[in-house]
Amino acid sequence: MSNSSSAMVTKLWRLCSLLRKDGVTYPQYVTELTYLIFLKLASERGDGMVRMPTGCSWSDLIATPDQMLLDRYREVLSLLATSAQSRVMQVIFTEAKTVVREPSTLRRLVEAIDEEGWDSDKRDTFGDAYEGLLQKNAEETKRGAGQYFTPRPLVDAIVDVLRPQPGEVIQDPAAGTGGFLIAADRAIKKMEGELSDGERHFQTKSALRGVENVIDTFRLLCMNLYLHGIESDYIFVGDTLSSLGSDPALSNADVILSNPPFGPSGGVSSRVDLLITAKSTTFQLPFVEHCMRALAPGGRAAVIVPDNVLFEGGRGQLLRRTLMRDFDLHTILRLPTGIFYAQGVRTNVLFFNRPAEPTEAEATDGTWIFDLRAPSASEQGGNSFADGLAQFVIAYGSDPRGHAPRSETEFNGRFRRFTREAIAERDDDLYITWLNEEDEFEEELEFAAPDDVAAVVERHLLTALTEIRSLIDELNSDDPAGLVS
Repeated sequence: MSNSSSAMVTKLWRLCSLLRKDGVTYPQYVTELTYLIFLKLASERGDGMVRMPTGCSWSDLIATPDQMLLDRYREVLSLLATSAQSRVMQVIFTEAKTVVREPSTLRRLVEAIDEEGWDSDKRDTFGDAYEGLLQKNAEETKRGAGQYFTPRPLVDAIVDVLRPQPGEVIQDPAAGTGGFLIAADRAIKKMEGELSDGERHFQTKSALRGVENVIDTFRLLCMNLYLHGIESDYIFVGDTLSSLGSDPALSNADVILSNPPFGPSGGVSSRVDLLITAKSTTFQLPFVEHCMRALAPGGRAAVIVPDNVLFEGGRGQLLRRTLMRDFDLHTILRLPTGIFYAQGVRTNVLFFNRPAEPTEAEATDGTWIFDLRAPSASEQGGNSFADGLAQFVIAYGSDPRGHAPRSETEFNGRFRRFTREAIAERDDDLYITWLNEEDEFEEELEFAAPDDVAAVVERHLLTALTEIRSLIDELNSDDPAGLVS
C-alpha cells in the first residue's frame, strides 16, 4: 500500500471514533464510508460507470445546510435504493440506511472525504485505501471461523506463483471483499502494453467471476471492484454450495483462487453434483470439491483449507484420493498459526492442476510441502511471515503449474517432496510434519465435522501410541536385564 493510501486509511479510520460513541460497529462504519465514498466518486470522477439521479450528487450534499444535512442524506440513500441506474448502484444502495445520528457527525465525515481528490488518476490509491479499511475492519471485528480478510501478502504470493494470464477466466467461489480477484486483475493489467483491445474488454467485463453469500460483504465486494475499475458481469450474490454453484458461468475456470469459509455449515449442501461431499456438514470439503469440478481442463487452483482437510477420514479421505488420482496436487503450503484474525486457526494452501486432456497422465506422482508453521523453519534467515512467503515463491519456481525444478536442500529444510506411494502408505493422510512443531489438538477439533471428530481423536491416539512404543523400544535396547516391561 502506498504512503498516500496508508495516510488516508489512518485518517478515515480515526473518524470511526465519532460513531463508536453512538454504538456503531466497525462493519457499520465501513458500510457508511462505502455510501459516502461512492457518492463522491460517482459524482466527480465522471468515468461513465454510473449516472447519479438528479439531486443526488455530491455537490448537492455538500451544499445542504448543517441542520438539514442528515435528513437530506437519508433521502438520497432512499432515492438511490429505488432508482439506481446501474447494477453496482443497485447492489451498494439496496436497503441502504445510515447509522449516523447527529448532523454534525455526518458533516465531519463528508468534509473528511471531500478533502481528498477522488479523481480517476488516483484510482489505484483509493482502491488500495478502501482495501486498507476492509483490513482494519477485519482486524478489529475478529470474525469467527471462515469469515476472514485474507492477508494481502498471502494473496499476492499465491497470485505471484500461479501467474494469471490475459484471456484466462479467474474465479473465486467465496469472494469475500474481492482480494484475490483484484490481485489477479492487477497482475494482468501490469501487462497493459501487451494486451489487445479485445483482451482489455474481456478482462474488464468477463474474466473475473465470483460469488459471495453475505449481502453486506457482497456490498463491500462490489464497491471494492468498482474502485479498482472492474465491471465484471459475473459477480453473484448467493451460495456456491447451492444450485448457483453449478451455473455455467462458474465452470471451466482457468484459475481458481479462494479462501472458502470453513467450520460447521449448519446443514448439508444442496448441490446435487457434489458426488463426494454433498452430505458433509462442514463448508471446507464441499468447497474443495466445487473447485475441482469448476476447474477447466488445463486449469490450476490454489485453495486455502484448515488442517482437517489433510487428514480426516470418510469423505475427506475419498476427496483427497480423487484429488490425487484425477488431478495433480503438486504443492501444499502449511501456513503459520494465527495469520488470520481469529487466533489459533491452522490452515494450508492446496495447489493443484487439472489435466489438459481426460487421458493425459498428470495425476499426482508426488506432493511438495513447504512448512511455514514449525518454529524451527524460521530459526535461520528471516522470521517474518513476509520473509517466509518470499522464500516460498522462490521455492515454488517459475512454472505456474508447479513443475519447475525444486530442491530439498535449501530453505532451512522446510521444503520436502513426498511420493504418491509414501502418501498411500499413510492412508492418504497429508498431515505430514518433519520439523519441530507443537501439535494443538483442540484447534483441529474446532473445524472437524461432528462425524469426523472420531478420526481426529484416532489419529492423535495412534500418534501417541507410536511415540510410546518408540520410547519403550529405546528403553528396552538400553535394558538388557529386562527391568522395563
